[in-house]
Amino acid sequence: MTLGTFLNFFLALMVVLGLIGILSWAGQRWGSFLPQLGRKGKGPKRIGIVETLYVDGKHRLALLRRDQVEHLVLLDPTGAIVVESNIVKGEPGEKRDSAPPRRPKPPQKEADPAGWLER
Repeated sequence: MTLGTFLNFFLALMVVLGLIGILSWAGQRWGSFLPQLGRKGKGPKRIGIVETLYVDGKHRLALLRRDQVEHLVLLDPTGAIVVESNIVKGEPGEKRDSAPPRRPKPPQKEADPAGWLER
């Protein structure tokens, strides 16, 4: 093998790596628009992933949105488990209308048949 062969190999490798780099950059820059071009519906998207949180190496929590209703799903390698469904969309920390808070009952007098406690 001559020096010319090594030089041709090196130049071809640089061209291929350059093309891979350019395609990678273009995919990151414009790749998010490509799936929307082929979408049939013209209205707003109905489903989406709101947030994900890694619990450990194998488990992940995902908050999924569909038509203004959110669902909390636990994802693992064997499948998915719905943790909570029909979560009404709202701001984090926002209190939602729920049952009124319980008031403690007033203490009742103890039964004292002999009348020793009433003095």
